Amino acid sequence: MLQQIVPLRLCALLALVAVMQGCITVPETGRRALRFMPEQQLAEIASSQFSEMKREMPVSSDPAYTERLNRIGERVARASGVDPVGGAWEFVVFEDEAVNAFAMPGGKVGFYTGLMDLAESDDEIAAVMGHEIAHVGLRHGNERVSQAMAAQVATMGAHYATRDMEDQTQTAVMVAVGLGAQLGVLLPYSRLHESEADRIGLLYSARAGYDPRAAVTFWERMESQAEGGAPPEFLSTHPSHGRRIADLHEMMPEAIAEYEQAVEKLGRP
Repeated sequence: MLQQIVPLRLCALLALVAVMQGCITVPETGRRALRFMPEQQLAEIASSQFSEMKREMPVSSDPAYTERLNRIGERVARASGVDPVGGAWEFVVFEDEAVNAFAMPGGKVGFYTGLMDLAESDDEIAAVMGHEIAHVGLRHGNERVSQAMAAQVATMGAHYATRDMEDQTQTAVMVAVGLGAQLGVLLPYSRLHESEADRIGLLYSARAGYDPRAAVTFWERMESQAEGGAPPEFLSTHPSHGRRIADLHEMMPEAIAEYEQAVEKLGRP
């Protein structure tokens, strides 16, 4: 029994040390976050994956899409002051009807033509762009990778602790640990990242001189065009459309103040 307890305590201690060493404070929000991975390494991996995507997915050949995304992306990135550690900003439009966009560590940002077509103004595209740039600036990619690593360590620890149990009992414990990690950590933090990117990204686009109120009209249109019932929020990686819209309204006074200062200084894009 002692031989079993000692390794378990050692594993717990090592995990605690790893977590403490990997904890940093997010400057923009003051929240504590896990970051185990070197940003340079993540940027290199992301650059390789992005290059593979550009080989496997059709990149838009329409110069209007490309010019529009680069113009807005460069302006919002400049206003944000975000330095894509280990990389450089790159904005690419992919030919896909999905209404989606994404960002990777190192400043790789992809927009689908479906989203470009849904947006009715540069202000709406800028709202999404600010959101994606905020993901990069807040190092959410690193945090998600680090959380997945921590969850894997917890799973390994649970497997070790239950190795002498009957198969049925061990399976039940492992399922409970997996669900606990997914529903109690990974999904809630994914939604938190989205909400953080909404708030910080709204400020980024406003500082670039884009009207932040366009974020509300965009998400209202997204909500109206959503097909079928969305899963319960606690099972989703993103906040519900309704919650996002309500949060944006709450954030709006600060964003409008930033927008008015930017227009006075820079003028409208």
